[in-house]
Amino acid sequence: MEKELENLKGTILIVEDNLFMAELLSEKFMRAGFKVVGAPVGKEGLEKMDKENPVLILLDLPLAGEIDGFELLKQIRAKHDLKSMPVVALFNLDDVEGVKKCIELGANACLVKAFTETEEILARIQEVLNNKEKQFIPKEFVDKKAVVKGDIKLTMKMPQAQTKSAIEVPKRVKAKIEEMLTMPEADVSIINLVESMMEYAYLARSSDIHLEPFDDKFIVRLRVDGVLHDSFILPKGLQSGVITRIKVLTGMRTDEHQTAQDGRFKIKIKDPPRQFDVRASIVPTYYGENAVLRLLAEQTQISKLDDLAFGETDKIKIRRAIRMPFGMILATGPTGSGKTTTLYNILREINTREVSIITIEDPIEYSLEGVDQIQVNNRTGLTFADGLRSILRQDPNIIMVGEIRDEETASIAVNAALTGHKLLSTLHTNDAATTLPRLLDMGVEPFLVASTVNVAIGQRLVRMLCQTCKYKKEITEAEFQNLVENIPAAILGKNREFYFGKGCDDCGGSGYYDRMGIYEVLEMNDFIREAVMRRADAGEVKKIAIKNGMTTLLEDGFKKALNGLTTIQEILRVVHE
Repeated sequence: MEKELENLKGTILIVEDNLFMAELLSEKFMRAGFKVVGAPVGKEGLEKMDKENPVLILLDLPLAGEIDGFELLKQIRAKHDLKSMPVVALFNLDDVEGVKKCIELGANACLVKAFTETEEILARIQEVLNNKEKQFIPKEFVDKKAVVKGDIKLTMKMPQAQTKSAIEVPKRVKAKIEEMLTMPEADVSIINLVESMMEYAYLARSSDIHLEPFDDKFIVRLRVDGVLHDSFILPKGLQSGVITRIKVLTGMRTDEHQTAQDGRFKIKIKDPPRQFDVRASIVPTYYGENAVLRLLAEQTQISKLDDLAFGETDKIKIRRAIRMPFGMILATGPTGSGKTTTLYNILREINTREVSIITIEDPIEYSLEGVDQIQVNNRTGLTFADGLRSILRQDPNIIMVGEIRDEETASIAVNAALTGHKLLSTLHTNDAATTLPRLLDMGVEPFLVASTVNVAIGQRLVRMLCQTCKYKKEITEAEFQNLVENIPAAILGKNREFYFGKGCDDCGGSGYYDRMGIYEVLEMNDFIREAVMRRADAGEVKKIAIKNGMTTLLEDGFKKALNGLTTIQEILRVVHE
Protein backbone atom coordinates (compact mmCIF):
# COMPACT_ATOMS: atom_id res chain seq x y z
CA MET A 1 0.00 0.00 0.00
CA GLU A 2 2.81 2.42 0.94
CA LYS A 3 4.57 1.61 -2.33
CA GLU A 4 1.36 2.45 -4.25
CA LEU A 5 1.10 5.81 -2.46
CA GLU A 6 4.72 6.59 -3.31
CA ASN A 7 3.96 6.10 -7.01
CA LEU A 8 1.15 8.65 -7.00
CA LYS A 9 1.90 11.81 -8.99
CA GLY A 10 0.16 13.95 -6.38
CA THR A 11 -3.38 15.09 -5.61
CA ILE A 12 -5.70 16.87 -8.03
CA LEU A 13 -8.58 18.85 -6.51
CA ILE A 14 -11.65 18.93 -8.79
CA VAL A 15 -14.03 21.77 -7.93
CA GLU A 16 -17.08 20.81 -10.01
CA ASP A 17 -20.78 20.96 -9.07
CA ASN A 18 -21.79 18.32 -11.64
CA LEU A 19 -21.20 15.00 -9.86
CA PHE A 20 -21.29 12.90 -13.03
CA MET A 21 -18.58 14.99 -14.70
CA ALA A 22 -16.53 14.98 -11.50
CA GLU A 23 -16.72 11.17 -11.32
CA LEU A 24 -15.76 10.76 -14.98
CA LEU A 25 -12.76 13.09 -14.60
CA SER A 26 -11.75 11.44 -11.32
CA GLU A 27 -11.66 8.01 -12.95
CA LYS A 28 -9.51 9.31 -15.81
CA PHE A 29 -7.00 11.03 -13.49
CA MET A 30 -6.75 8.09 -11.09
CA ARG A 31 -5.90 5.80 -14.01
CA ALA A 32 -3.10 8.25 -14.86
CA GLY A 33 -1.70 7.85 -11.33
CA PHE A 34 -3.14 10.87 -9.54
CA LYS A 35 -5.00 10.91 -6.27
CA VAL A 36 -8.28 12.82 -6.72
CA VAL A 37 -10.27 14.90 -4.24
CA GLY A 38 -13.60 16.50 -5.18
CA ALA A 39 -15.45 19.57 -3.96
CA PRO A 40 -18.92 20.53 -5.30
CA VAL A 41 -18.81 24.15 -4.03
CA GLY A 42 -16.21 26.90 -3.72
CA LYS A 43 -16.14 27.05 0.08
CA GLU A 44 -15.40 23.33 0.35
CA GLY A 45 -12.80 23.74 -2.40
CA LEU A 46 -10.87 26.28 -0.31
CA GLU A 47 -11.00 24.03 2.75
CA LYS A 48 -9.74 20.98 0.85
CA MET A 49 -7.01 23.03 -0.85
CA ASP A 50 -5.57 23.90 2.59
CA LYS A 51 -6.01 20.36 3.89
CA GLU A 52 -4.89 18.28 0.89
CA ASN A 53 -2.24 20.60 -0.62
CA PRO A 54 -3.02 19.48 -4.22
CA VAL A 55 -0.51 19.70 -7.06
CA LEU A 56 -3.23 21.24 -9.26
CA ILE A 57 -6.83 22.48 -9.06
CA LEU A 58 -9.32 21.79 -11.87
CA LEU A 59 -11.93 24.54 -11.55
CA ASP A 60 -15.36 24.68 -13.16
CA LEU A 61 -16.53 28.06 -14.50
CA PRO A 62 -19.25 29.02 -13.79
CA LEU A 63 -19.59 27.40 -10.37
CA ALA A 64 -22.77 27.43 -8.29
CA GLY A 65 -22.87 28.47 -4.63
CA GLU A 66 -21.88 31.45 -2.49
CA ILE A 67 -18.33 31.47 -3.86
CA ASP A 68 -18.44 31.25 -7.67
CA GLY A 69 -15.54 30.11 -9.83
CA PHE A 70 -14.07 33.59 -10.34
CA GLU A 71 -14.18 34.44 -6.64
CA LEU A 72 -12.62 31.08 -5.80
CA LEU A 73 -9.80 31.70 -8.29
CA LYS A 74 -9.27 35.15 -6.79
CA GLN A 75 -8.99 33.70 -3.26
CA ILE A 76 -6.63 30.94 -4.44
CA ARG A 77 -4.32 33.52 -6.00
CA ALA A 78 -4.39 35.59 -2.79
CA LYS A 79 -2.65 32.62 -1.12
CA HIS A 80 -0.68 30.98 -3.95
CA ASP A 81 0.97 32.01 -7.20
CA LEU A 82 0.87 30.13 -10.54
CA LYS A 83 3.82 27.93 -9.64
CA SER A 84 2.82 26.92 -6.10
CA MET A 85 -0.85 26.19 -6.97
CA PRO A 86 -1.61 25.69 -10.70
CA VAL A 87 -5.27 26.16 -11.70
CA VAL A 88 -6.85 24.83 -14.90
CA ALA A 89 -10.29 26.36 -15.57
CA LEU A 90 -13.10 24.86 -17.65
CA PHE A 91 -15.33 27.40 -19.37
CA ASN A 92 -17.97 27.80 -22.09
CA LEU A 93 -16.77 29.18 -25.44
CA ASP A 94 -19.59 31.76 -25.51
CA ASP A 95 -18.15 33.57 -22.48
CA VAL A 96 -15.24 35.49 -24.00
CA GLU A 97 -15.31 38.04 -21.18
CA GLY A 98 -15.17 35.17 -18.69
CA VAL A 99 -12.04 33.81 -20.37
CA LYS A 100 -10.40 37.22 -20.23
CA LYS A 101 -11.26 37.61 -16.55
CA CYS A 102 -10.08 34.07 -15.85
CA ILE A 103 -6.65 34.76 -17.42
CA GLU A 104 -6.36 38.12 -15.61
CA LEU A 105 -7.12 36.46 -12.25
CA GLY A 106 -4.23 34.05 -12.84
CA ALA A 107 -5.48 30.74 -14.23
CA ASN A 108 -2.63 28.68 -15.65
CA ALA A 109 -4.85 27.40 -18.45
CA CYS A 110 -8.43 27.49 -19.73
CA LEU A 111 -10.20 24.75 -21.67
CA VAL A 112 -13.40 24.84 -23.72
CA LYS A 113 -15.74 22.25 -22.25
CA ALA A 114 -17.81 22.06 -25.42
CA PHE A 115 -14.85 20.91 -27.52
CA THR A 116 -12.68 19.02 -25.03
CA GLU A 117 -12.41 15.29 -24.38
CA THR A 118 -11.16 14.02 -21.02
CA GLU A 119 -7.90 12.89 -22.69
CA GLU A 120 -7.25 16.50 -23.77
CA ILE A 121 -7.94 17.75 -20.22
CA LEU A 122 -5.43 15.24 -18.86
CA ALA A 123 -2.85 16.23 -21.50
CA ARG A 124 -3.24 19.92 -20.63
CA ILE A 125 -2.92 19.18 -16.89
CA GLN A 126 0.34 17.33 -17.47
CA GLU A 127 1.53 20.21 -19.68
CA VAL A 128 0.71 22.73 -16.93
CA LEU A 129 2.48 20.64 -14.28
CA ASN A 130 5.61 20.63 -16.46
CA ASN A 131 5.42 24.43 -17.01
CA LYS A 132 3.87 25.83 -13.84
CA GLU A 133 4.94 29.45 -14.39
CA LYS A 134 3.42 29.64 -17.90
CA GLN A 135 -0.15 30.66 -18.81
CA PHE A 136 -1.73 28.65 -21.64
CA ILE A 137 -4.20 31.07 -23.26
CA PRO A 138 -6.88 29.32 -25.41
CA LYS A 139 -6.25 29.50 -29.16
CA GLU A 140 -9.92 30.44 -29.71
CA PHE A 141 -9.40 33.49 -27.48
CA VAL A 142 -6.12 34.54 -29.09
CA ASP A 143 -7.59 34.30 -32.60
CA LYS A 144 -10.72 36.22 -31.53
CA LYS A 145 -12.83 33.43 -33.02
CA ALA A 146 -14.91 32.90 -29.93
CA VAL A 147 -18.40 34.35 -30.16
CA VAL A 148 -19.18 37.42 -28.06
CA LYS A 149 -22.35 37.13 -25.99
CA GLY A 150 -25.34 38.08 -28.10
CA ASP A 151 -23.41 37.71 -31.36
CA ILE A 152 -25.28 35.93 -34.14
CA LYS A 153 -24.05 34.49 -37.39
CA LEU A 154 -23.34 37.82 -39.06
CA THR A 155 -22.61 36.24 -42.44
CA MET A 156 -26.15 34.92 -42.91
CA LYS A 157 -27.99 36.31 -45.91
CA MET A 158 -30.60 38.81 -44.74
CA PRO A 159 -33.84 39.07 -46.78
CA GLN A 160 -33.70 42.01 -49.13
CA ALA A 161 -36.45 44.59 -49.47
CA GLN A 162 -38.82 43.56 -52.24
CA THR A 163 -38.78 45.31 -55.58
CA LYS A 164 -41.84 47.25 -56.68
CA SER A 165 -42.63 44.48 -59.17
CA ALA A 166 -42.44 41.80 -56.46
CA ILE A 167 -45.05 43.72 -54.46
CA GLU A 168 -47.36 44.72 -57.35
CA VAL A 169 -47.55 41.39 -59.25
CA PRO A 170 -49.13 39.37 -56.39
CA LYS A 171 -51.53 42.26 -55.79
CA ARG A 172 -52.65 42.05 -59.42
CA VAL A 173 -53.11 38.28 -59.23
CA LYS A 174 -55.08 38.62 -55.98
CA ALA A 175 -57.31 41.29 -57.55
CA LYS A 176 -57.90 38.96 -60.52
CA ILE A 177 -59.04 36.14 -58.20
CA GLU A 178 -61.31 38.48 -56.22
CA GLU A 179 -62.85 39.71 -59.47
CA MET A 180 -63.62 36.10 -60.47
CA LEU A 181 -65.34 35.53 -57.14
CA THR A 182 -67.73 38.44 -57.77
CA MET A 183 -68.97 36.79 -60.97
CA PRO A 184 -71.97 34.42 -61.08
CA GLU A 185 -70.79 30.90 -60.16
CA ALA A 186 -71.77 29.55 -63.58
CA ASP A 187 -69.44 32.05 -65.31
CA VAL A 188 -66.34 31.28 -63.22
CA SER A 189 -63.63 29.32 -65.03
CA ILE A 190 -62.53 26.68 -62.52
CA ILE A 191 -59.36 26.04 -64.53
CA ASN A 192 -58.33 29.72 -64.42
CA LEU A 193 -59.34 30.03 -60.74
CA VAL A 194 -57.17 27.07 -59.61
CA GLU A 195 -54.25 28.23 -61.80
CA SER A 196 -54.47 31.78 -60.41
CA MET A 197 -54.58 30.52 -56.82
CA MET A 198 -51.41 28.51 -57.45
CA GLU A 199 -49.71 31.54 -58.96
CA TYR A 200 -50.73 33.81 -56.09
CA ALA A 201 -49.60 31.25 -53.50
CA TYR A 202 -46.16 31.07 -55.10
CA LEU A 203 -45.80 34.87 -55.37
CA ALA A 204 -46.92 35.27 -51.75
CA ARG A 205 -44.09 32.89 -50.67
CA SER A 206 -46.60 30.31 -49.46
CA SER A 207 -45.54 26.74 -48.70
CA ASP A 208 -49.05 25.25 -48.49
CA ILE A 209 -52.59 25.96 -49.72
CA HIS A 210 -55.46 24.76 -47.50
CA LEU A 211 -58.89 24.40 -49.14
CA GLU A 212 -61.32 23.94 -46.25
CA PRO A 213 -65.09 23.25 -46.64
CA PHE A 214 -67.68 24.69 -44.26
CA ASP A 215 -71.48 24.58 -44.16
CA ASP A 216 -71.97 27.60 -46.41
CA LYS A 217 -68.53 28.50 -47.79
CA PHE A 218 -65.18 27.18 -49.04
CA ILE A 219 -62.18 28.94 -47.47
CA VAL A 220 -58.69 29.19 -48.99
CA ARG A 221 -55.86 29.61 -46.45
CA LEU A 222 -52.17 30.08 -47.25
CA ARG A 223 -49.26 29.15 -44.98
CA VAL A 224 -46.69 31.94 -45.23
CA ASP A 225 -43.53 31.80 -43.09
CA GLY A 226 -45.07 28.93 -41.13
CA VAL A 227 -48.32 30.71 -40.20
CA LEU A 228 -51.74 30.19 -41.85
CA HIS A 229 -53.65 33.23 -43.15
CA ASP A 230 -57.23 33.36 -44.52
CA SER A 231 -56.84 34.52 -48.12
CA PHE A 232 -60.07 33.92 -50.05
CA ILE A 233 -63.66 32.90 -49.27
CA LEU A 234 -65.17 30.94 -52.18
CA PRO A 235 -68.88 30.30 -52.65
CA LYS A 236 -69.93 26.81 -51.56
CA GLY A 237 -71.03 26.11 -55.12
CA LEU A 238 -67.41 26.23 -56.38
CA GLN A 239 -66.18 23.59 -53.93
CA SER A 240 -66.98 20.55 -56.06
CA GLY A 241 -65.45 22.06 -59.21
CA VAL A 242 -62.19 23.10 -57.50
CA ILE A 243 -61.74 19.68 -55.84
CA THR A 244 -62.50 17.89 -59.11
CA ARG A 245 -59.97 20.05 -60.97
CA ILE A 246 -57.26 19.11 -58.44
CA LYS A 247 -58.17 15.42 -58.81
CA VAL A 248 -57.87 15.70 -62.60
CA LEU A 249 -54.46 17.38 -62.35
CA THR A 250 -53.13 14.71 -59.97
CA GLY A 251 -54.73 11.70 -61.67
CA MET A 252 -56.93 10.85 -58.67
CA ARG A 253 -60.31 9.16 -59.04
CA THR A 254 -62.97 11.84 -59.61
CA ASP A 255 -65.85 9.51 -58.73
CA GLU A 256 -64.47 8.64 -55.27
CA HIS A 257 -65.52 11.01 -52.46
CA GLN A 258 -65.35 8.90 -49.29
CA THR A 259 -61.65 7.94 -49.11
CA ALA A 260 -58.36 9.78 -48.74
CA GLN A 261 -56.35 10.25 -51.94
CA ASP A 262 -52.84 11.59 -52.66
CA GLY A 263 -51.11 12.73 -55.82
CA ARG A 264 -48.87 15.34 -57.39
CA PHE A 265 -48.72 17.48 -60.52
CA LYS A 266 -46.62 20.20 -62.15
CA ILE A 267 -47.75 23.81 -62.45
CA LYS A 268 -46.39 26.63 -64.62
CA ILE A 269 -46.56 30.32 -63.81
CA LYS A 270 -45.80 33.17 -66.20
CA ASP A 271 -44.37 36.02 -64.09
CA PRO A 272 -41.67 35.07 -63.24
CA PRO A 273 -41.57 32.05 -65.59
CA ARG A 274 -41.38 29.01 -63.32
CA GLN A 275 -42.43 25.37 -63.19
CA PHE A 276 -42.65 23.44 -59.95
CA ASP A 277 -44.28 20.39 -58.39
CA VAL A 278 -47.37 20.46 -56.20
CA ARG A 279 -48.15 17.60 -53.82
CA ALA A 280 -51.88 17.20 -53.09
CA SER A 281 -53.77 15.42 -50.31
CA ILE A 282 -57.57 15.14 -50.28
CA VAL A 283 -59.59 13.72 -47.36
CA PRO A 284 -63.37 13.49 -46.76
CA THR A 285 -64.76 15.67 -43.95
CA TYR A 286 -68.22 16.43 -42.54
CA TYR A 287 -68.81 19.30 -45.01
CA GLY A 288 -67.19 17.68 -48.03
CA GLU A 289 -63.67 16.99 -49.26
CA ASN A 290 -60.75 18.98 -47.80
CA ALA A 291 -57.60 19.54 -49.89
CA VAL A 292 -54.10 20.57 -48.88
CA LEU A 293 -51.55 21.43 -51.56
CA ARG A 294 -47.81 21.55 -50.77
CA LEU A 295 -45.82 23.77 -53.17
CA LEU A 296 -42.44 22.15 -53.81
CA ALA A 297 -41.14 25.33 -55.40
CA GLU A 298 -37.51 25.39 -54.18
CA GLN A 299 -37.83 29.01 -53.06
CA THR A 300 -35.24 28.38 -50.36
CA GLN A 301 -31.70 29.09 -51.54
CA ILE A 302 -29.41 26.17 -50.75
CA SER A 303 -25.82 27.32 -50.42
CA LYS A 304 -23.55 26.65 -47.44
CA LEU A 305 -23.57 26.53 -43.66
CA ASP A 306 -22.81 30.25 -43.42
CA ASP A 307 -26.19 31.03 -45.00
CA LEU A 308 -27.99 29.62 -41.97
CA ALA A 309 -28.39 31.48 -38.69
CA PHE A 310 -25.96 29.39 -36.64
CA GLY A 311 -23.91 31.10 -33.95
CA GLU A 312 -20.15 30.87 -34.36
CA THR A 313 -19.82 28.30 -31.56
CA ASP A 314 -22.39 26.02 -33.19
CA LYS A 315 -20.76 26.33 -36.61
CA ILE A 316 -17.44 25.25 -35.12
CA LYS A 317 -19.11 22.16 -33.59
CA ILE A 318 -20.82 21.22 -36.87
CA ARG A 319 -17.67 21.71 -38.93
CA ARG A 320 -15.74 19.53 -36.47
CA ALA A 321 -18.34 16.81 -37.09
CA ILE A 322 -18.17 17.36 -40.86
CA ARG A 323 -14.37 16.87 -40.85
CA MET A 324 -14.69 13.47 -39.17
CA PRO A 325 -14.35 10.65 -41.74
CA PHE A 326 -17.36 8.73 -40.43
CA GLY A 327 -20.24 9.00 -37.98
CA MET A 328 -23.71 10.53 -37.88
CA ILE A 329 -24.90 14.13 -38.12
CA LEU A 330 -28.55 14.27 -37.05
CA ALA A 331 -31.00 17.17 -37.47
CA THR A 332 -33.96 16.97 -35.09
CA GLY A 333 -37.20 18.81 -34.56
CA PRO A 334 -40.90 18.68 -35.48
CA THR A 335 -42.26 18.59 -39.03
CA GLY A 336 -41.54 21.83 -40.88
CA SER A 337 -38.64 22.96 -38.70
CA GLY A 338 -36.11 23.16 -41.56
CA LYS A 339 -34.20 19.94 -40.80
CA THR A 340 -33.82 18.90 -44.45
CA THR A 341 -32.68 22.41 -45.45
CA THR A 342 -29.96 22.23 -42.79
CA LEU A 343 -28.73 18.88 -44.12
CA TYR A 344 -28.79 20.17 -47.72
CA ASN A 345 -26.61 23.13 -46.70
CA ILE A 346 -24.16 20.75 -45.03
CA LEU A 347 -24.13 18.54 -48.15
CA ARG A 348 -23.44 21.57 -50.35
CA GLU A 349 -20.48 22.43 -48.11
CA ILE A 350 -18.89 18.96 -48.40
CA ASN A 351 -19.86 18.19 -52.01
CA THR A 352 -16.66 17.86 -54.04
CA ARG A 353 -15.62 15.69 -56.99
CA GLU A 354 -13.42 13.60 -54.66
CA VAL A 355 -16.40 12.06 -52.84
CA SER A 356 -19.55 10.15 -53.75
CA ILE A 357 -22.76 11.44 -52.14
CA ILE A 358 -26.03 9.50 -52.36
CA THR A 359 -29.34 10.48 -50.75
CA ILE A 360 -32.64 8.70 -50.26
CA GLU A 361 -35.52 11.08 -49.63
CA ASP A 362 -39.32 11.31 -49.41
CA PRO A 363 -39.80 13.55 -51.31
CA ILE A 364 -36.71 15.00 -53.03
CA GLU A 365 -37.16 18.66 -52.05
CA TYR A 366 -34.21 20.24 -53.83
CA SER A 367 -32.04 19.18 -56.73
CA LEU A 368 -28.32 19.14 -55.87
CA GLU A 369 -25.78 19.01 -58.69
CA GLY A 370 -23.23 16.22 -58.30
CA VAL A 371 -25.39 14.29 -55.80
CA ASP A 372 -27.22 11.05 -56.64
CA GLN A 373 -30.72 11.48 -55.21
CA ILE A 374 -33.15 8.56 -54.81
CA GLN A 375 -36.91 8.99 -54.29
CA VAL A 376 -38.67 6.64 -51.84
CA ASN A 377 -41.41 4.67 -53.59
CA ASN A 378 -43.55 2.52 -51.30
CA ARG A 379 -45.52 1.11 -54.24
CA THR A 380 -42.41 -0.60 -55.60
CA GLY A 381 -41.05 -1.48 -52.15
CA LEU A 382 -38.30 1.16 -52.19
CA THR A 383 -38.42 2.15 -48.52
CA PHE A 384 -35.77 4.04 -46.54
CA ALA A 385 -34.42 0.76 -45.16
CA ASP A 386 -34.28 -1.06 -48.52
CA GLY A 387 -32.92 2.01 -50.29
CA LEU A 388 -30.21 2.41 -47.65
CA ARG A 389 -29.13 -1.20 -48.13
CA SER A 390 -28.85 -0.61 -51.89
CA ILE A 391 -26.92 2.63 -51.37
CA LEU A 392 -24.28 0.81 -49.30
CA ARG A 393 -23.51 -1.31 -52.38
CA GLN A 394 -22.95 1.86 -54.47
CA ASP A 395 -19.57 2.72 -52.83
CA PRO A 396 -20.66 6.05 -51.27
CA ASN A 397 -18.55 8.25 -49.00
CA ILE A 398 -21.47 10.29 -47.70
CA ILE A 399 -25.10 9.18 -47.31
CA MET A 400 -28.17 11.24 -46.50
CA VAL A 401 -31.29 9.44 -45.28
CA GLY A 402 -34.35 11.70 -45.36
CA GLU A 403 -35.65 10.40 -42.04
CA ILE A 404 -34.97 7.62 -39.53
CA ARG A 405 -38.51 6.41 -38.93
CA ASP A 406 -38.18 2.86 -37.62
CA GLU A 407 -35.90 0.38 -35.91
CA GLU A 408 -34.76 -1.21 -39.17
CA THR A 409 -33.64 2.09 -40.73
CA ALA A 410 -31.96 3.14 -37.44
CA SER A 411 -30.02 -0.14 -37.25
CA ILE A 412 -28.78 0.06 -40.86
CA ALA A 413 -27.90 3.77 -40.51
CA VAL A 414 -25.88 3.23 -37.33
CA ASN A 415 -24.01 0.29 -38.85
CA ALA A 416 -23.27 2.34 -41.99
CA ALA A 417 -21.81 5.11 -39.81
CA LEU A 418 -19.80 2.53 -37.88
CA THR A 419 -18.26 1.04 -41.04
CA GLY A 420 -16.64 4.21 -42.34
CA HIS A 421 -19.49 6.22 -43.89
CA LYS A 422 -20.50 9.76 -43.06
CA LEU A 423 -24.28 9.66 -42.59
CA LEU A 424 -26.72 12.56 -42.35
CA SER A 425 -30.35 12.12 -41.34
CA THR A 426 -33.33 13.61 -39.49
CA LEU A 427 -35.32 12.49 -36.47
CA HIS A 428 -38.61 13.74 -35.03
CA THR A 429 -37.68 14.69 -31.46
CA ASN A 430 -38.36 17.78 -29.37
CA ASP A 431 -34.75 18.77 -28.86
CA ALA A 432 -31.17 17.69 -29.46
CA ALA A 433 -30.79 15.87 -26.13
CA THR A 434 -33.83 13.64 -26.79
CA THR A 435 -32.14 12.31 -29.95
CA LEU A 436 -29.85 9.94 -28.07
CA PRO A 437 -32.51 8.25 -25.86
CA ARG A 438 -34.76 8.06 -28.96
CA LEU A 439 -32.14 5.96 -30.77
CA LEU A 440 -31.91 3.73 -27.69
CA ASP A 441 -35.71 3.34 -27.77
CA MET A 442 -35.37 2.22 -31.41
CA GLY A 443 -33.27 -0.70 -30.24
CA VAL A 444 -29.80 0.67 -31.03
CA GLU A 445 -27.26 -0.46 -28.42
CA PRO A 446 -25.82 2.30 -26.17
CA PHE A 447 -22.21 1.65 -27.24
CA LEU A 448 -23.25 2.07 -30.91
CA VAL A 449 -25.02 5.37 -30.21
CA ALA A 450 -22.03 6.61 -28.21
CA SER A 451 -19.54 5.69 -30.93
CA THR A 452 -21.46 6.78 -34.06
CA VAL A 453 -23.32 10.03 -33.30
CA ASN A 454 -21.01 13.01 -33.84
CA VAL A 455 -23.51 15.82 -33.43
CA ALA A 456 -27.26 16.33 -32.95
CA ILE A 457 -28.80 19.60 -34.15
CA GLY A 458 -32.11 20.60 -32.56
CA GLN A 459 -33.95 23.36 -34.41
CA ARG A 460 -37.10 25.39 -35.01
CA LEU A 461 -38.03 27.99 -37.62
CA VAL A 462 -39.04 31.48 -36.49
CA ARG A 463 -40.32 34.38 -38.54
CA MET A 464 -37.79 37.16 -39.13
CA LEU A 465 -38.65 40.79 -38.53
CA CYS A 466 -39.24 42.80 -41.69
CA GLN A 467 -36.09 44.88 -42.06
CA THR A 468 -38.11 47.72 -43.61
CA CYS A 469 -40.59 48.36 -40.80
CA LYS A 470 -38.97 46.98 -37.63
CA TYR A 471 -38.58 49.31 -34.65
CA LYS A 472 -37.25 49.12 -31.11
CA LYS A 473 -39.10 49.97 -27.91
CA GLU A 474 -38.89 49.39 -24.16
CA ILE A 475 -41.48 47.00 -22.78
CA THR A 476 -43.68 47.89 -19.79
CA GLU A 477 -43.18 46.53 -16.29
CA ALA A 478 -46.22 44.25 -16.70
CA GLU A 479 -44.80 42.86 -19.96
CA PHE A 480 -41.41 42.32 -18.32
CA GLN A 481 -42.99 40.41 -15.43
CA ASN A 482 -44.81 38.23 -17.94
CA LEU A 483 -41.46 37.43 -19.61
CA VAL A 484 -39.96 36.58 -16.20
CA GLU A 485 -42.60 33.84 -15.88
CA ASN A 486 -41.68 32.36 -19.27
CA ILE A 487 -37.93 32.90 -19.63
CA PRO A 488 -35.28 31.85 -17.05
CA ALA A 489 -33.69 34.82 -15.29
CA ALA A 490 -30.21 33.68 -16.39
CA ILE A 491 -31.27 34.22 -20.01
CA LEU A 492 -33.57 37.23 -19.64
CA GLY A 493 -31.24 39.30 -17.46
CA LYS A 494 -32.34 42.94 -17.21
CA ASN A 495 -33.11 43.38 -20.90
CA ARG A 496 -36.19 45.53 -21.46
CA GLU A 497 -35.67 46.81 -25.01
CA PHE A 498 -36.88 44.57 -27.84
CA TYR A 499 -37.71 44.87 -31.53
CA PHE A 500 -41.17 44.79 -33.10
CA GLY A 501 -42.64 45.02 -36.62
CA LYS A 502 -45.11 47.74 -37.65
CA GLY A 503 -46.24 46.10 -40.89
CA CYS A 504 -45.70 47.50 -44.39
CA ASP A 505 -46.13 46.65 -48.09
CA ASP A 506 -42.91 44.61 -48.10
CA CYS A 507 -44.20 42.18 -45.47
CA GLY A 508 -47.89 42.31 -46.35
CA GLY A 509 -48.70 44.09 -43.09
CA SER A 510 -47.51 41.23 -40.87
CA GLY A 511 -44.28 42.81 -39.58
CA TYR A 512 -42.40 39.65 -40.57
CA TYR A 513 -40.62 38.62 -43.75
CA ASP A 514 -38.98 35.23 -44.34
CA ARG A 515 -37.83 32.75 -41.69
CA MET A 516 -34.61 31.64 -40.04
CA GLY A 517 -33.60 28.87 -37.68
CA ILE A 518 -32.94 28.87 -33.97
CA TYR A 519 -30.65 26.03 -32.96
CA GLU A 520 -29.08 23.97 -30.23
CA VAL A 521 -26.11 21.81 -31.18
CA LEU A 522 -25.19 18.86 -28.98
CA GLU A 523 -21.68 17.64 -29.73
CA MET A 524 -20.75 14.16 -28.52
CA ASN A 525 -17.92 14.06 -26.00
CA ASP A 526 -16.79 11.78 -23.16
CA PHE A 527 -19.32 13.23 -20.71
CA ILE A 528 -22.25 12.63 -23.07
CA ARG A 529 -20.97 9.18 -24.06
CA GLU A 530 -20.77 8.14 -20.42
CA ALA A 531 -24.41 9.27 -19.91
CA VAL A 532 -25.53 7.33 -23.00
CA MET A 533 -23.72 4.18 -21.85
CA ARG A 534 -25.74 4.14 -18.62
CA ARG A 535 -28.95 5.00 -20.54
CA ALA A 536 -29.43 8.42 -18.92
CA ASP A 537 -32.72 10.14 -19.77
CA ALA A 538 -33.02 13.19 -22.04
CA GLY A 539 -33.21 15.62 -19.09
CA GLU A 540 -29.87 14.49 -17.70
CA VAL A 541 -28.23 14.48 -21.14
CA LYS A 542 -29.46 18.05 -21.68
CA LYS A 543 -28.07 19.21 -18.31
CA ILE A 544 -24.66 17.71 -19.11
CA ALA A 545 -24.71 19.27 -22.62
CA ILE A 546 -25.56 22.72 -21.22
CA LYS A 547 -22.81 22.30 -18.63
CA ASN A 548 -20.48 21.57 -21.55
CA GLY A 549 -21.42 24.80 -23.31
CA MET A 550 -24.52 23.95 -25.39
CA THR A 551 -26.70 26.96 -26.16
CA THR A 552 -30.38 25.96 -25.85
CA LEU A 553 -33.09 26.77 -28.41
CA LEU A 554 -34.58 29.38 -26.08
CA GLU A 555 -31.22 31.04 -25.40
CA ASP A 556 -30.27 31.10 -29.09
CA GLY A 557 -33.66 32.57 -29.99
CA PHE A 558 -33.42 35.18 -27.24
CA LYS A 559 -30.04 36.36 -28.54
CA LYS A 560 -31.53 36.74 -32.02
CA ALA A 561 -34.47 38.70 -30.62
CA LEU A 562 -32.03 41.06 -28.85
CA ASN A 563 -30.20 41.53 -32.17
CA GLY A 564 -33.38 42.59 -33.96
CA LEU A 565 -33.67 39.50 -36.15
CA THR A 566 -36.99 38.35 -34.68
CA THR A 567 -39.35 39.12 -31.80
CA ILE A 568 -39.49 37.67 -28.31
CA GLN A 569 -43.16 36.74 -28.93
CA GLU A 570 -42.13 34.67 -31.94
CA ILE A 571 -39.49 32.80 -29.92
CA LEU A 572 -41.99 31.94 -27.18
CA ARG A 573 -44.58 30.87 -29.79
CA VAL A 574 -42.18 28.42 -31.40
CA VAL A 575 -40.20 27.09 -28.44
CA HIS A 576 -43.18 26.73 -26.04
CA GLU A 577 -41.07 27.07 -22.94
